[in-house]
Amino acid sequence: MPLIPSTYKTPPYYLFNSHAETIVPSIFRTIEGKYERERLELTDGDFVDLDWMRKGNKKLVIISHGLEGSSSRHYVKGMAKYFYDHGWDALAWNCRGCSGAINRLPRFYHHGATEDIAAIVDHAIHMKYEHISLVGFSMGGSMSLKYLGERKGKVPAQVKSAATFSVPCNLKSSATELDKPSKRFYLNRFLKKLEKKIRAKAILFPEQISSTGFEKIKTFWEFDNRYTAPLHGFINADDFYARASSGPYIESIEIPTLIVNALNDPFLPDACYPVEIAKNHSHVYLETPTCGGHVGFSLHGTTESWMERRAYEFVESVKEQRVLYE
Repeated sequence: MPLIPSTYKTPPYYLFNSHAETIVPSIFRTIEGKYERERLELTDGDFVDLDWMRKGNKKLVIISHGLEGSSSRHYVKGMAKYFYDHGWDALAWNCRGCSGAINRLPRFYHHGATEDIAAIVDHAIHMKYEHISLVGFSMGGSMSLKYLGERKGKVPAQVKSAATFSVPCNLKSSATELDKPSKRFYLNRFLKKLEKKIRAKAILFPEQISSTGFEKIKTFWEFDNRYTAPLHGFINADDFYARASSGPYIESIEIPTLIVNALNDPFLPDACYPVEIAKNHSHVYLETPTCGGHVGFSLHGTTESWMERRAYEFVESVKEQRVLYE
């Protein structure tokens, strides 16, 4: 599909640059609404916690959060509430260890861990949902794209569409981008959160995980090389970035899929904008508004986010489309 023009034009006046567009809603935006929690047991002995807004609809949106996020983040809860208010059931799931309860295994989650999305989709199908759309933010968007692409020809027929926002399609380039002095605020915030989980895991699994010297880690590469890669079966950080990135899988996606990456996103260098793939793709739509920041996209005079309106508009516009596999 062609690159599509964006309807997101101008953020509120007080969001005067990409950092303000990213940080202000993350700190100050609040969403009302209650979830119903369910614990889904996984085949490897671990679990993920699912948070529902539902009233028995046949349409379900499955929402995946970003790195060190959760179902309680404003962008997830806002999306769940918007779809719920517009006639859909909503399922916001928490990656392993992100729901407030530490997971049972030494491993936790990462950008390429699509087996958990697959388990959640299968669970939703078992619950008789007939129409499922995926929505993902940042890491959750990357996981959603990889899930769809790596299962070419095997995505369940009930999964009809996907909408993703602020996606680091190339993990190595995004990790390197956050090493820049002007971006280290974000990196340090992530590392601080991850350190708490590593130290808790080191107590539970001292033979597999050590937190000694964590304070010396100053880059994502160092963290991923020491923890993400060995805990999840990768050779090293570079192997993890190559195999877990969603970029190589986008070309294989076979259902209508929207990727929205703002051109001023402080997390995303040029390698995270799959322009050439989208130009010649039958099902992938790339939208690159000039502003929006990272998972920002605030609107004047409303508590809603443009992301909620755009995701709903997209999945509704394509809800009757479906690739027929031969």
